[in-house]
Amino acid sequence: MAEALEGRRSTRRTATLASLAAELGVSRTTVSNAYNRPDQLSPALRRRVLDTARRLGYPGPDPVARSLRTRKAGAVGLLLTEALSYAFRDPVAIQFLEGLALACEDNGSGLLLVPVSPEAEDVGAVSRAGVDGFVVYSMPDDDEHFAAVLERPVPVVVCDQPTDVPDVDRVGIDDQAAMVELARHVAELGHRKIGVLCMRLSLDRNDGFASVERQDSARYEVQRRRIAGLRDGFVEAGVDWSTVPVVERFDHTEAAGANGLEQMLAQHPDVTAVLCTSDILALGALRSARSSGRDVPGELTITGFDGVPAAERNGLTTVRQPSLDKGRAAGELLLDRGDRQRSRTLLLPTELMVRATSGPPPR
Repeated sequence: MAEALEGRRSTRRTATLASLAAELGVSRTTVSNAYNRPDQLSPALRRRVLDTARRLGYPGPDPVARSLRTRKAGAVGLLLTEALSYAFRDPVAIQFLEGLALACEDNGSGLLLVPVSPEAEDVGAVSRAGVDGFVVYSMPDDDEHFAAVLERPVPVVVCDQPTDVPDVDRVGIDDQAAMVELARHVAELGHRKIGVLCMRLSLDRNDGFASVERQDSARYEVQRRRIAGLRDGFVEAGVDWSTVPVVERFDHTEAAGANGLEQMLAQHPDVTAVLCTSDILALGALRSARSSGRDVPGELTITGFDGVPAAERNGLTTVRQPSLDKGRAAGELLLDRGDRQRSRTLLLPTELMVRATSGPPPR
């Protein structure tokens, strides 16, 4: 194996498109078509070109030179403000990524992940990305990386946030309305002593209680709207929102959900329901509650948001959103530009899933 690899390295690029064409007795256009427009050749001729290229060590047209010539990179860029591993660890991101990949497959395009830390200021990764357009996945308001995307002369589609960006397509859900429906469900069960466990609200790390002012000024619009939906639903039921404890976690992990619940109940032991703005946080809270001997939902109701597979396995009451469909729709909007003059916004439906973790408060 080592000898074979060494042999391939030693013969790499010993042939050029011109020398390959001369060897075959065909035009350079014929060789180029074998790689770029295979429908222009018979299967037998294309196979002869590719077999000869492999024997002579010709790897095909230089992709960099080709992109410079065609001014097409052949790839879609996905911008997300997380570490690269987040896209393969978070179940909602995984579903979204699968949907986007399906849209790229249908179009014959590649997919380039452009992860940037929420605490980083360098926008170089955005400027260097060789892509034909960007899908921006849930960025905070006024983010410098998003601003760098908008400076590129390529189409852009936003998933979730930020909203109301001129000349940019958007795919999302009505987070606020979905949370109002969930809040009404919990209020109708009789809960008035509630708490909220939310994802990060802004770029500065705050692993603690979030004031009403911080909630209202959150740079992450999705979290701002989800909390606003809970507030609307419980204010309808007569709850004074200023008395509702909201615990924020910067990291989106089950461990963060578990210690967030512990922090909340340590200061507010009278809470009978904890509404989480994601399933990941809710699953961590559920694990913490059960490990400490609390009966769910007999003593404590716990709800989530997203509808990930683990939520169903654990009987979690939640709001299910179509994350895979979001990704596919974002890709299709980006790749099927058509001849149009105005941006489009596509809001996908959500569904309240009432399961085993919500029940009446203890008497």
